[in-house]
Amino acid sequence: MANPLSLFLFLFLNVAAAPRGGADGPDPCAGRRIHIRRVPPRFNADLLRHCGADAFPLADASAAATSAPPCESLANHGLGPRTHPRSRSWYRTDARLLEPFFHRRVLERGCLADDPARADAVFVPYYAALDALPYVLDSVLLDASARHGAELAEFLARDQPRILARRRGHDHFLVVSGSAWDYAQPPGAEPRMWGTTSLLRLPELANFTFLTLESRIWPWQEHAIPHLTSFHPASLPHLRAWLARARRSRRSTLMLFAGGVSRPSRPNIRGSILAECANRTDACSVVDCSGGKCSHDPGRYMRAMLKAKFCLEPPGDTPTRRSTFDAILAGCVPVFFEDLAARSQYGWHLPPARYDEFSVHIPKETVVFGGVSIAETLEAVPEAEVRRMRKRVLDMAPRVVYRRHGSTDELRGAVKDAVDLAVDGALRRIRRRTRAQEEVRLERIYAMEDDSVEM
Repeated sequence: MANPLSLFLFLFLNVAAAPRGGADGPDPCAGRRIHIRRVPPRFNADLLRHCGADAFPLADASAAATSAPPCESLANHGLGPRTHPRSRSWYRTDARLLEPFFHRRVLERGCLADDPARADAVFVPYYAALDALPYVLDSVLLDASARHGAELAEFLARDQPRILARRRGHDHFLVVSGSAWDYAQPPGAEPRMWGTTSLLRLPELANFTFLTLESRIWPWQEHAIPHLTSFHPASLPHLRAWLARARRSRRSTLMLFAGGVSRPSRPNIRGSILAECANRTDACSVVDCSGGKCSHDPGRYMRAMLKAKFCLEPPGDTPTRRSTFDAILAGCVPVFFEDLAARSQYGWHLPPARYDEFSVHIPKETVVFGGVSIAETLEAVPEAEVRRMRKRVLDMAPRVVYRRHGSTDELRGAVKDAVDLAVDGALRRIRRRTRAQEEVRLERIYAMEDDSVEM
């Protein structure tokens, strides 16, 4: 078997060099041309070599029993090894490899412009989360975490400076595999907070659009895109087969919680959920994902989600959860306890105005301090309404799927997946900002307008 890292780099470079043809008739690329910024490999491909190092492993050692060996996570262009030799759509995906996978998918797009002067947007293929690993895992480098991304900023300003200067960076975008909060520590903060860097606070990158897995409350600089799941279909029949399975699945469990099961030291919504599930074993099922048990083992939780009507999605260290998107794929109606968990995050993929059609909202304060029973609240939802919400959830599932690279033309033509919608959203935001620049309406560049799109 070929070394996964060598195979990844070989295929990556061949895709990057692939020729791209044009089209006759009306310009299908008007307003959609993207220039992929050429950066030294130390900002992307070389970072993948950390996978074999003891100091900066890509796989979590605490989950060694279920996770793939570090370098195997790079198989299939970052999707990881298949969950089973005969599996065609399911992989043991490491979420930190969203950046190289997204890069691979952008390279597959049409409407790529070799000349940055003809481009509507500039994609920077920087693997920020991987470049952050030394700062967040090596205590010796903790005090230097404010330098995360500084070398990239210096390179962009020095190498072909006209590309950056043309629109002062407002036409640049990149992907960061993590919460924006993890990259927004003030540069001068003392002492430095462990596990965070100051990437989003670099003045040189202040005008860039960052696609993150979770945005802050004031998302003028970034926009949230769905967490990676383990489902990556390569054809329309594979996608339809999974959705059909989710539709016909028998739902014998009222509600399910998949996550860490350690009891908190102070009252919070997770503690309330665990307590209620312990008392209502007839209505609630719990999947223990403590210690990363579920990180690379989708079967551990997806089978349970297929049997549940509702999936509970409480906030953890941060408001959003990968489990939300696993639930959507399983046709398990998500139950949110605060708007920051999804409604105010993923407007390009999940229409905010229609959350009541496919989810349930129970304010966490009413559960933790008001005595509201989650099970009784969900039992009160008419069965016909549950079926309608499940249908709506599965209708939207393709929008949060990251389909496999090299997928069939039929699949690409039939649905827009998470990458397609993220790039479309970035182009819309960049178009608005650059138009404001041209019209000298500078106040609109940083306007926090709702640029979500209705389905």
